Amino acid sequence: MKEKEIYDKLNGFITNNNYKIIKTEEKYCEMEATITETSLNPYKMPHGGFIFGLADTAAGIAAFTTKKKAVTVNASIDYLHSAKGNKLKAIAKNIKDGKNITVYEVFIYDENETLVAKSSITYFYIN
Repeated sequence: MKEKEIYDKLNGFITNNNYKIIKTEEKYCEMEATITETSLNPYKMPHGGFIFGLADTAAGIAAFTTKKKAVTVNASIDYLHSAKGNKLKAIAKNIKDGKNITVYEVFIYDENETLVAKSSITYFYIN
């Protein structure tokens, strides 16, 4: 899992938010995030930015498995349910892979396997 080797060298936002790779395959990534006090919004729920960051990271790693360089051209997220528990799980899957554009959907679940959010992220291949 070369993606994990590269990921383990990262610092900053990704590691500070306790995002961890669980599994990667071509055009696929599973990650989990541990919810801490710094992950919460004022209502003591996981902050939307924390959830979106997890979706963005999982999709980016899934796209990285293709060995192509890609940049984000669009991203959206729907928050569907408040999260329960101490961990979130993201599953990123490719739903469209064209010559120049690729699209990933990311599903975020809480510990009870409740769908918390769904994200769509579109990338443009730069080479």
